[in-house]
Amino acid sequence: MDTVNTRFKWEEATGAAKYIADRHYEGLLEGRFYRSSCPRGRIKSVTLPSLPDGYHIFGADDVPGQNVLPIVEIDWPAFADQEVRFIGQVIFLVVGPDPDVVDSLLNDIDVDYEPLEPAYTIEQSKALKDGAIHATDNVLDTHALTKGDIQAGFANAVTIIEETCSTGYQEHIYLETQGAVCYPQDGKVVLEGSMQCPWYVHHTMAVVLGHDNVRAIQCPTGGGFGGKEDFPDVLAAPLAVAVEKLQQPIRLIFERGEDIATTSKRHPVTFNYKTGVDADGNIVAMDIKFDVNAGAYLSLSGIVLQRSITTATNVYDIPNVRVEGHAWATNTVPTGAFRGFGSPQNCFCMETHIHHVAKQLGADPLAFKQRHMLTSQSHSLTGAEIFGELVLDEMLQKVLDMSDYQRKSAEFSQIEETHPERRKGKSKGIGLAIFQHGCGFAGDLEDTLVRAKVKLLKEPDGTVQILASNTDIGQGLSLTFRKIVADTLNKPLDQVQVAVPDTGIVPDSGPTVASRSILIVGYILEKAAKKLKKSWIDGEAQEIVEVYCKPDYHQWDQDTYQGNAYQATSYGANVVEVEVDMATGEADITGAWAVYDIGKAIDGTIFRGQIEGGLVQALGYGSCEKLELNQDGVFAQRSMADYVIPTALDVPAIGSDLVDNPYPYGPNGAKGGGELTHNGGAAAFAAAVENAIGMPLSSIPVTPEKVCEVLASGNTPQLKVTQLKANQIKATGFGKGEPINED
Repeated sequence: MDTVNTRFKWEEATGAAKYIADRHYEGLLEGRFYRSSCPRGRIKSVTLPSLPDGYHIFGADDVPGQNVLPIVEIDWPAFADQEVRFIGQVIFLVVGPDPDVVDSLLNDIDVDYEPLEPAYTIEQSKALKDGAIHATDNVLDTHALTKGDIQAGFANAVTIIEETCSTGYQEHIYLETQGAVCYPQDGKVVLEGSMQCPWYVHHTMAVVLGHDNVRAIQCPTGGGFGGKEDFPDVLAAPLAVAVEKLQQPIRLIFERGEDIATTSKRHPVTFNYKTGVDADGNIVAMDIKFDVNAGAYLSLSGIVLQRSITTATNVYDIPNVRVEGHAWATNTVPTGAFRGFGSPQNCFCMETHIHHVAKQLGADPLAFKQRHMLTSQSHSLTGAEIFGELVLDEMLQKVLDMSDYQRKSAEFSQIEETHPERRKGKSKGIGLAIFQHGCGFAGDLEDTLVRAKVKLLKEPDGTVQILASNTDIGQGLSLTFRKIVADTLNKPLDQVQVAVPDTGIVPDSGPTVASRSILIVGYILEKAAKKLKKSWIDGEAQEIVEVYCKPDYHQWDQDTYQGNAYQATSYGANVVEVEVDMATGEADITGAWAVYDIGKAIDGTIFRGQIEGGLVQALGYGSCEKLELNQDGVFAQRSMADYVIPTALDVPAIGSDLVDNPYPYGPNGAKGGGELTHNGGAAAFAAAVENAIGMPLSSIPVTPEKVCEVLASGNTPQLKVTQLKANQIKATGFGKGEPINED
């Protein structure tokens, strides 16, 4: 039986854990990337310096296999060769024993470019007709779907309301920056690093080297949030090429400024809504078009696009819908995975639009949302029956009661109507968001792309080891996996261990992404534990292997985008209360509440950590995390001094609760929840600020500067309202008694 190294989180808790920067390797060389200084261009010529003994430069010509990062599509080169597409793109890896000498050599490299016209924004990408970055139109990927009859829906509408909502970039700001060490061992190229998905790294090294004598091992990892899903491949490929050649260990660790400037970010998205409302005040049709800034290469943008399309109507049952999305190529850092994978953008925009539609119609936004919410008898946007029981009403009522939302909402609105002068000092507001998150890979990818496989090893002494490739990056997975197995076996927790995610030992149970670790991998671990319990033989070593098999009800047609877009869906509701200083625009968060349906929590304390971390991260996304491109297509914010995230002083104690709604195909009834907790906070915060200032907001982050600009100029996002026929609805506008804009 293989020797398995196990890991417990006690070392991380006590500070004894050895992160990649803490580890010692004999004969270690230091690596640095030489990066493009041109946003878009062809490489005309390269001048390299003379190298001292022991120093080396590696580039595209040194790759023995394919010079690519195999992230979904094969379009992002490991080393830029003939062209560059963004400032910061890797062209060379310079290695040597002294990092100061390596830095000096970097300064002596000269690359001559033939500049090409760049595009940094979606608008610029659309306008770049001649010499497109990608293909002939700069569209990296596109998807569309239809529910019902969109033309018939609009034919029944008496009012059409159009609006544009948008979101910006978000930086991960994980505690530990990107880092890895690669070295030769037993005829293999081995990489240890801060990562979420060891088998992704394994695959990338195999592709660039042209053989499978590789191994990837996850070290203790200081946070990921999606930023260490695909991006570790960017480090792994060049390191593997260099180690294959030199047969020496090489370390590559980013400084914080380099990490912020060059790593993947959350996608900026723009949603355009055209919504038809009938004479009874019901939404009968919705035409949604949205654009995603994918950056220079596709990376994971196609999957983000698919999630946004399949969940575009959030928790609402709209009978006739058309959705179309495009991922656009730009000359910026490729955008990639970030907690929620497109859902936080979609949730903010949809919740904001529904809120504004209600206000335009003179309806109470809460009642309007409740009237349109999915029920257990509904069909999803992709035409599937709702599996199990929806508990949206119960979940919503809990958060309303906890936050005293209805009383406060009425009180704050009454102040606005009867005492508008109070807005000159500090003004209070409260906002609500209801949302969902599909658990696991989209469509049938859990069955066709990655069929998760796990293994349980029982030692003769009764100790059980869990072998799976899913990683603990601070979310508590090592504990929840152990609890699942220990509880199923009726054994003490300390009798169950989790193996270090090492592709030389653990089977491929898939990546630690998409809220799939508990739902998919936890469930097959539970099944494996049941088999082991049934066949348990004292004093003997035993091995149990379990492979994922999707439930019968989960059907999906990738060509038509019809069926169950996700195996299971989790739900949430957030309420945020703020007090806005009307002179400075600063919004203090005075209350935050959250209720979730994640089936049944494996460990309530662990999930409370997810609630608090996810909601605070979402509040930062909605309020202060501003990441802007300058005129050269690079980020203006380069450090934690100018990229601001919330601290413990910025957020009050969060009131939270769960609604038990056990899911039969999850371990102990559990569904996924790690991404769900990020989806609603930004929308609830923006709605609260909007309530406080009495003016609509349709983009995030809602910074103090943005609030002051709106208050000073009165320039707010405009709804385009078209009356098609005699309207029986009293359109009172945005709380002012007048339509915002009417054609």
